[in-house]
Amino acid sequence: MGDVQVATGSEVTVPGVRESIDGAALLRWGRTCLEGLEYRREEINALNVFPIADSDTGTNMLATMRAAVRAADVMVRAAAGGAESAGVVPSAHAVAAAMARGATVGARGNSGIILSQVLRGVAEAVREGPLTAITLRAALAGASVLVRDSLSVPVEGTILTVLECAANSAASCPDDSLAEVALAAADGAAKALGDTPSQLGVLREAGVVDAGARGLVVLLDSLVSMTRGEAPSRPDYVPGDLDAGAGEAVAAAEDGRPDVSDAHFEVMYLLADTDDERIARLRYRLAELGDSVVVVGDGAGIWSAHVHCADAGAAVEAGLAAGTLASIRIESFVVTAPLAHREPRWDGGPADRVVLAVAAGEGAAELFEAAGAVVLGGGEGLTSAALLAAIRRLPNREVLVLPNGALPAHELVAVGVAARDAHRDVLLLPSGSMVQGLAALAVHDRGRIAVDDAFAMSEAAAATRWGSLRAATQRALTMVGTCERGDGLGLVGQDVVVIDCEVRAAGRTLLDRMLGFGGELVTLLMGADAPDELAAELAAHIARGFHGVEVTVYSGGQHGDLVQIGVE
Repeated sequence: MGDVQVATGSEVTVPGVRESIDGAALLRWGRTCLEGLEYRREEINALNVFPIADSDTGTNMLATMRAAVRAADVMVRAAAGGAESAGVVPSAHAVAAAMARGATVGARGNSGIILSQVLRGVAEAVREGPLTAITLRAALAGASVLVRDSLSVPVEGTILTVLECAANSAASCPDDSLAEVALAAADGAAKALGDTPSQLGVLREAGVVDAGARGLVVLLDSLVSMTRGEAPSRPDYVPGDLDAGAGEAVAAAEDGRPDVSDAHFEVMYLLADTDDERIARLRYRLAELGDSVVVVGDGAGIWSAHVHCADAGAAVEAGLAAGTLASIRIESFVVTAPLAHREPRWDGGPADRVVLAVAAGEGAAELFEAAGAVVLGGGEGLTSAALLAAIRRLPNREVLVLPNGALPAHELVAVGVAARDAHRDVLLLPSGSMVQGLAALAVHDRGRIAVDDAFAMSEAAAATRWGSLRAATQRALTMVGTCERGDGLGLVGQDVVVIDCEVRAAGRTLLDRMLGFGGELVTLLMGADAPDELAAELAAHIARGFHGVEVTVYSGGQHGDLVQIGVE
């Protein structure tokens, strides 16, 4: 059955004691981890002083484990297709791999990324069967290697050290039962947790153990509860309540505190379409930019990167050079002036400013150029890297960008952050289509300061309702029903609102919908594949049904949309 197996329950030789954990039990372990992290979240948050004292390690580990369990739940439902109730469940490897992938994609913070590698270690160890004493030893050893390799500068006295101690304790356990190996790992981790202040001065100064390592002990204790029927008893780790003997070697230990005087930002993102060599270069580059660098993979082509740095734009730029980015998150540690709101210098004369517009189609490009914009060719092949490169080629100090719907919002944010520096201010305007971009460009005034100019252009774009007419390329389900290949589709924004078996009829209905809310000027930007006479027919329809509405028709030459429609 491949990654689906008949569930017979994890092997139990003594009541309450498991000798192996299958896919279903592994998922239950994940849920038990969630309960433990939820219960200990505030305790772990209070311990969080390294690498940044932002009191969120417990929250981050909980959010990451939630993402892991959610991904496994989705996979189980999809794979079983209702068969789970009949005793068919995914294998331990399938569940663990889904959890590792979910944790990598949903990782929060430094601790969350490291947690994802613990789950990846489990996934790689159970490729051939359930979790046993032997594979648990392999999982912890493998996870230790993955975590150490992922860190640009490994720091002792952290979750890394405690994970390695857990792996060593499991390896040296004389008993070959899963329950005893799990207990040895958890007890070894708990002992190492108590030693962390002696290894890391910043912990000793604050009177705490390492927060991420405390979260790891929760995970291992949850495994013990799955295998033995009850979890070990652990103390509450309260700040300032260390054992008397803890930290005696602190005078000889390095502080280990990162220099965060300039590390204003935590930057995280996902990468795809990359390879080990580019990931190694990315890890090196991020280490040049900041600290707390972690770059990990899920074993299936998705990578997650994390860094604390002063130059968030450079960190994003490094990711763009390494692969395809997604889920970019930039959080500030301190109150700073937002990068997007730096006020450009202006001496009262014409500003050193340019508008860069993305345009798909020769006709559309000519329209933007005639209105004074620099044009970057759009279309489906446009990448965020190409847009970033185009901005950097411009000599101007102020750049207003009209993306015109060419890239998703998260990629535009990444480009904007990466493009700004001390010598250039970049403002990306909210134009979701070329007709909105043309409306914005019509009110562009270089005599205003950049923020006022951008505001006026953004208002003009927002005041332009836009839609498009397309021909369906395949049978598909839309929010208004099922379309067949060749049907006319009318969209308002990105949403299909009209389906008609005849393209021209769909166009007329779409115009009726859009003009039903009023309008004084309609712009029709005709695509390369628009049928002959379609422009004249649509213009005539407007003239007959909506007296006094002005119609302007341009040849855009874009592919995909037969017509882009703007209503102002």
